[in-house]
Amino acid sequence: MIVIADGGSTKTNWCLINEAGRKIYFNTEGYNPYFSKGEYIVQSLNETLPDHLEREKLTAVYYYGAGCSTPSNKKIVADAMKQVFTNAEIFVGHDLLASCRALLGNEPGFAAILGTGTNSCLYDGNDITLNIDSLGYFLGDEGSGSYIGKRILGDYMKGYMPKGLREAFYDNYALTNEDIFDNIYNKPLPNRFCASFSKFLYDFKDSYEDYTYKTIDYAFTAFFEALVIHYPNYKDHKLNCVGSVGYSFRDILSIVADRYEMGVGKIIRSPIDDLVHYHMELSPKNK
Repeated sequence: MIVIADGGSTKTNWCLINEAGRKIYFNTEGYNPYFSKGEYIVQSLNETLPDHLEREKLTAVYYYGAGCSTPSNKKIVADAMKQVFTNAEIFVGHDLLASCRALLGNEPGFAAILGTGTNSCLYDGNDITLNIDSLGYFLGDEGSGSYIGKRILGDYMKGYMPKGLREAFYDNYALTNEDIFDNIYNKPLPNRFCASFSKFLYDFKDSYEDYTYKTIDYAFTAFFEALVIHYPNYKDHKLNCVGSVGYSFRDILSIVADRYEMGVGKIIRSPIDDLVHYHMELSPKNK
């Protein structure tokens, strides 16, 4: 039995493939080692993994996670996984590699993540060949949920948000400026806090089309300007993207991509199904 997992900063999607080849899906929270340390990961997994998961029977765990881009961060996650899945071989890779394998399989191309955070790369069909660092929540992540959320929060706090939308925001969250500052500067996971408000904008996009379009267009334009156009010959590739933000606002993402003369390829909300397909059908280990 093996388990394949795609972990973002907010949520991890898991798929157990049992001895009969049946796929069983479940979710836990996300484990970004920049924000979640090993002890917390172990505790969370022990509390949230489904009871029917026979951990001792697992032979391999393939975990792709946000923040798992450095040897030290991979070790944090791998050591935690070894404490939970004691008999399994543990593979920890970057969530960007998961996106490449889900979006492109064994074919070369451009892949991006637009979820809680942002990332992008060129892929040769086997591995990532070029990655321009998005610099994370504080310094970059243009186009991400956290980037959009910061814009929404700023407009709300400054009074720039349309009146009706601002009232709906307060009705939904009852947040004062002091509450927002406290969540950003004093509480854990500020990136996840900010990113949560991109869903609010999606829920009200039909009622406030102009504000939604301007906010999302601004974010995706920043994504192209800060990252995409700096890849060599980027116009020769299609924009392939995974993530809730890219998927939810794919109509605006396609407009921005067209503005930069980049064709649009595959845009999916979650990579887990295509990632399972990769490991079962396309991975060199299965050939």
